[in-house]
Amino acid sequence: MAERLSVGSLRVINTSDSSSYPPNPVLQVLTVKELNSNPTSGAPKRYRVVLSDSINYAQSMLSTQLNHLVAENKLAKGAFVQLTQFTVNIMKERKILIVLGLDVLTELGFMEKIGNPAGLETVDALRQQPQTSVNEGSINQSSAPANYPANTGSFYGNNSPSTAPAPPPMVKRPSGPNPTNGYSTIIYPIEGLSPYQNKWTIRARVTNKSDIKHWHNQRGEGKLFSVNLLDESGEIRATGFNDQVDAFYDILHEGQVYYISRCRVNIAKKQFTNVQNEYELMFERDTEIKKAEDQSAVPVARFSFVSLQEVGNVAKDAVIDVIGVLQSIGPVQQITSRATSRGFDKRDITVVDQTGFEMRITLWGKLAIEFSAPEESVLAFKGVKVNDFQGRSLSMLTSSTMSTDPDIQESHLLKGWYDGQGRGQDFAKHSNNASISSVSGRSAERKTIADVQAEHLGMSETPDYFSLKGTIVYIRKKNVSYPACPAPDCNRKVFDQGGSWRCEKCNKEYDAPQYRYIMTIAVGDHTGQLWLNVFDDVGKIIMHKSADELNDYQENDENAFMNCMAEACYMPYIFQCRAKQDNFKGETRVRYTVTSLSQMNWQEESKKLIDYIQAAN
Repeated sequence: MAERLSVGSLRVINTSDSSSYPPNPVLQVLTVKELNSNPTSGAPKRYRVVLSDSINYAQSMLSTQLNHLVAENKLAKGAFVQLTQFTVNIMKERKILIVLGLDVLTELGFMEKIGNPAGLETVDALRQQPQTSVNEGSINQSSAPANYPANTGSFYGNNSPSTAPAPPPMVKRPSGPNPTNGYSTIIYPIEGLSPYQNKWTIRARVTNKSDIKHWHNQRGEGKLFSVNLLDESGEIRATGFNDQVDAFYDILHEGQVYYISRCRVNIAKKQFTNVQNEYELMFERDTEIKKAEDQSAVPVARFSFVSLQEVGNVAKDAVIDVIGVLQSIGPVQQITSRATSRGFDKRDITVVDQTGFEMRITLWGKLAIEFSAPEESVLAFKGVKVNDFQGRSLSMLTSSTMSTDPDIQESHLLKGWYDGQGRGQDFAKHSNNASISSVSGRSAERKTIADVQAEHLGMSETPDYFSLKGTIVYIRKKNVSYPACPAPDCNRKVFDQGGSWRCEKCNKEYDAPQYRYIMTIAVGDHTGQLWLNVFDDVGKIIMHKSADELNDYQENDENAFMNCMAEACYMPYIFQCRAKQDNFKGETRVRYTVTSLSQMNWQEESKKLIDYIQAAN
C-alpha cells in the first residue's frame, strides 16, 4: 500500500503557498480524536486527525460536514484517504490542515502505520530555512506516489511551476483580471476561518439580511445589522455596528455574491443565531467588501428539509427548513402585541407536499405585505419556527428566508408531483396533540439523569424534551415565588409602590399582587441528581397550595413554611422536562424546565420494570 501514498506531500503543503499544493494527496490516518470542546456551546463535534505520507505526519482538523465519516467508522485509524478540498491555518505556531473534503479509499482497507513518519517543524523554524523546491532529492523515482509521474525533477512531473495543477477547489485564486480589486487573492472557505488568521478573503452569497436594529441601554445607544453568508463549505453570520451599518448596509443585498475581507473572527454567540458555525464575523473600520462579477460561483442556499408530515414530530419552538407547494394565500391582518402594544402585519399562507399534509405558515411585517408569489408556486423556507397555536403551524423569524421556485432537485420533484396528482388531492392537518420531539429526532422518551448528562441534552440550538422518573430531594427556599400582575394573561412582575403594586406592562396599580411559583428543585434518581426549574402550574401540584398561601406562611409563620417545604420533599413523580441552552451573565449553560408532571402509577411502573428485566435477559 505504500506505493499509493503521496510520499513527501505533507512537507510541500507545510512549506509552500496554496498555488503549489499537491493535487488530491493520498494519506494514511494515524489517529482520530474528538476535541474537548465546551459541551454547553451547542456547537457540532470537532475532530483532530493525524495524517501521514509515510515520511512525515501532520495534524489536521476535520470539517464538521465530514463528521458522519467518523460516526460511521469509515474514517478511523489505519484508513487511507484522498484529500479533495483543504486549506491551511496557523495555530500556535504550527500549520494545521483544515480538511474540507476527502474520499475514504475503502478498497485499501485498514493497515498498521506505514513507515516511520516524523513530525514537521514549527512555523518559526520553517521561516528560518531557505525556500527550496521539492526535487529528486526528496521525491525520487522509487518513492514517488503512484498518482505522480516518475523520472522527473518536479513534484508535478513535467509541469513547470507556472503550469502546475490548480490548487484544491476550496482554496483557490479567482480567475479574470484583478477579480478581487487588490484584496488577498487566496479565497478561503468559510469553514476554514478562525481567529488565528488575519489575511483572508471569502467569496460568499448573502442569504439573509436583517433590518437595522436600534438599542438603548445604560451604556448609551447604537444600531446594528447582520447578514448570513454562504459558500461551498458552509455558512457564517456577520454583524456590523454603528459606523459599519452606515458603511455596509446599503452595499450588501440578499442573493448577491461578494468578496469580503479584513473582518474580526469571534466565537459565535449562539443565543443570537441559528447558523451552524463555531465562529462569526464582525465588520470593522478596515473591512473591505466588493461585489463579485461572477454571481454563479457560489450556491444559492443550503437546506435540510423536514417533510410536512414529519413536522408533527418536531419539538415546539424548533427551527427547521421546509418546502411545499403554495395552495392558498390569506389576507394581510394587523395584530397588536400584548407585550409592547405595537401593531404587526401578518399573513397566513398554506403549503402542501407529497406526504399528504398541509401546513399554515405565518409571514410577518414587510414580507407579509409584499408577498406576491402566485398559487401553485414551490416555496422553500429556511429557518422557520414550529408553533402549536391553533394546531401545528410554522412562523417566519427575522432570520428566516423564503425562496420561490428554487432551482433545486427537491423543488422540481415537488412540482412534478403536484402537476401529476397533487392538485386534486385532499390534505391532512396536524392536531394540537402533536407528539413532542426534537428536530434531531429525540422523542420525549424516559431518560435517567445519567442519560440526560451523557447525551448532552439541551446543548443543541433547539430544545430537547425528555421524561424523568425521579424524587424531589431538595427545594431552594430563596425566591420560591414572585409578585405577579393579577390581570388575566399578564403574569408580569409588579413592584411595591408603598400601599399599591404597579404593573409596567398594564400601566396600572393594584391593591395586592398575585404570587406565582418560580422554584428551583433538585431531583434525584439512582444515577444522579439534576436541578430543575418549576413554574406556577407545576409548583401548585408539588406544594399542594397556591403561591399566595405559601408566601403568607413565609412572611408570617416560618414553622408552617418550613413544614410545607419538608412535606413536598422526597416525593416521587414522572417529570416531563425541556432542556434548552440559556445565557446567564455571558455564560452559556443548559436550563432544565419541568413542563408538566404526574403522580407515580406504580402498576404501570412495575410493568416497565418487568419488561426491562425480560429484555435484559
